[in-house]
Amino acid sequence: MNRLVKWSLVLVLVLLLTPTALANVTLRALMEDVPETRIIEQLLPEFERKTGIKVQFEIVQYGDMHAKLVTQFLSPRSQYDIVQVDNYWAGEFPAAGWIEPLDKYVERDKFDLSQYLPSMLEMVGYYQGKLYMIPQYNYAMGLIYRTDLMEDPVLQQKFEATYGRKMELPKTVREYVELCEFMQKNAGVAGSAMQAGRGDPIVMEWSNYLFSNGGAYYDENWRAVVNSPQAIEATELYIRNVKNGAPAGALSYNLDDAYRVMSQGRAFSMISYHWMLPQLNDPANSVVAGKVALTTMPGGKGLNGGWGWAIAHNSQYKEEVWEFIKWVESKEIAIKRAVMGGAPTRYDAFRDPQVLANWPWYAEVEKIAEDAKPVPEFTYSTQMIEVLGRELSLAASGQKTVKAALDEAARALNQLARSAGLQK
Repeated sequence: MNRLVKWSLVLVLVLLLTPTALANVTLRALMEDVPETRIIEQLLPEFERKTGIKVQFEIVQYGDMHAKLVTQFLSPRSQYDIVQVDNYWAGEFPAAGWIEPLDKYVERDKFDLSQYLPSMLEMVGYYQGKLYMIPQYNYAMGLIYRTDLMEDPVLQQKFEATYGRKMELPKTVREYVELCEFMQKNAGVAGSAMQAGRGDPIVMEWSNYLFSNGGAYYDENWRAVVNSPQAIEATELYIRNVKNGAPAGALSYNLDDAYRVMSQGRAFSMISYHWMLPQLNDPANSVVAGKVALTTMPGGKGLNGGWGWAIAHNSQYKEEVWEFIKWVESKEIAIKRAVMGGAPTRYDAFRDPQVLANWPWYAEVEKIAEDAKPVPEFTYSTQMIEVLGRELSLAASGQKTVKAALDEAARALNQLARSAGLQK
């Protein structure tokens, strides 16, 4: 082989390994329409400049995502290379073999996992001892409340006269419901902007009541306990708040409806995702800006939620997807996202001085996310939520007693756990 041919081959190899050679690679991702997605979308040109790899987001509502993803996973090649995995699906997708294990990539490139909150890695990271996802986004839930109403001396005096104790942030679910009822009667607003619509909305909100009242979905042997005394009491308190502390029509409300009520100043509080706070504090979108704060769910155990990044098992660009994940989850980009209002999953992003200067309540969000509890994650998590959403709606609308609804939910949840081979 002459020298000219050798140098030509070297030049070809160099070109193949440069960003220019990757210019024809376009990664696609199906993303939920939330603020974090829009923040990352703004930063994508930086990734393309760095690597030559293009990324396109298809942004949809949450309810459309699961069916779209599963359809692609069952195809010879997925239309979506980058997979955004909700914690609902963090058991289903790995169990079905639809996403790639990431351990080999992490070990090869010495990707540092130590900065991630353990609660996030447990929820959207590992499945049966293998790493399948890198945490992307946290949406732990807490109590968002009106500080102006809590500090109102007339309301404070009336509350103490009614209950024989000072009006303070509630420490239990029962105290929270009582405070909501009081505000409904005396403050001219709904006590709680509830999202009690059938399906995902009611389950998400109710889970906070369940966990903070000492309840759970399953015990350690995967026996359903959603009809335990703690669960029954939590559900009765939830329904009591729907009847006495929520706006009319709350049984059909989703997250957007609840936000609208709160941002229009028509409610004292809402049990919601922490990323609602900056939106409620934005004068352009909220009449209560500067008058709302965030704290832990009364009882101390709110619902954890979040997303993880994964690689589709049938993507032809697995290495390129990993390059994207490494970039978007690098310390630099993670902090930049948080400064812009993203929902961190890493300690270094939560504690960055600029992040805290922009969003001082992130110190509280870190505590909430560390202690929050996710829904059980297994092959049939989606079906589990559907069952609970149906039965809770029947109970809340008076079509079933609480006990009958939860007994039926427990029966169905036990069947799902047995089908997944989890019950001992």
